[in-house]
Amino acid sequence: MSQDMRGRVCLVTGASSGIGYVTALELAKMGATVVMVNRDPGRGERARAEVAAKSGNANVELLPCDLSSQRQIRALAGEFKRRHDRLHVLVNNAAIVPAKRTLTEDSLEMQFAVNHLAYFLITELLLDTVKASAPARIVSVSSGMHRQASVDFGNLQAESGYAPMEHYALTKLLNLLFAFELARKLEGTGVTSNALSPGFTATNIGREYSFVTRSVTRVMAQPKEKGAKTSVYLASSPEVEGVSSEYFEKKAIARASPEARDPDTARKLWILSEKLAGAA
Repeated sequence: MSQDMRGRVCLVTGASSGIGYVTALELAKMGATVVMVNRDPGRGERARAEVAAKSGNANVELLPCDLSSQRQIRALAGEFKRRHDRLHVLVNNAAIVPAKRTLTEDSLEMQFAVNHLAYFLITELLLDTVKASAPARIVSVSSGMHRQASVDFGNLQAESGYAPMEHYALTKLLNLLFAFELARKLEGTGVTSNALSPGFTATNIGREYSFVTRSVTRVMAQPKEKGAKTSVYLASSPEVEGVSSEYFEKKAIARASPEARDPDTARKLWILSEKLAGAA
């Protein structure tokens, strides 16, 4: 029997395809009000309509937002607050792996901006609403690839050379540092912060890569329905009520890398993120 999420408001980023789409669909099936965030309004509306139809839940909304843009993230947060005074579950899911290093309109490296800083800024802007909704949950999608990365504060935005998947691994380490520092800051509020790895999943994240790479992914990767299971679990299951500052794989607590658990690195990243996001 699925969890009853009626009366709960959930926001999922990167929700038009892949793990985000399945997460939104499963939460809608449980009766939640689901706000889907994605970059392309056309694709987003098709996905929203599909989720509403498949779930039989009319309370499915779309908020288009290019998560590389701090201006658009601020507009997203403002519009969400105009529509809702509660947010019980925030799922930071959206991620990209650009084939080449590019800069955003805020002069930040694109992958760093979307994969890390967007998590940080959306959470900061909506945190008062989340706290007012306690018990509430913040779920950050990371990756087991975080174990391959190490933080170099002098090269967080790949200034000295861009290798797409190496940089992706770094941003996934940053997700964990963010989630654990957030958990420390939320102690006693009734809001939990956890992170997860979905496992190697067939999504659109590698769409800029060669046909061979995409073909290998389709053959070897698990389907998106399986990849979304831990996200859905952390967003909805009573089994993790009150559990915070943990990293999950396959719906179970797993060991994150030692660097992901380093509080000094996490605090330094938080201060820098505040500065870069204009949230200080």
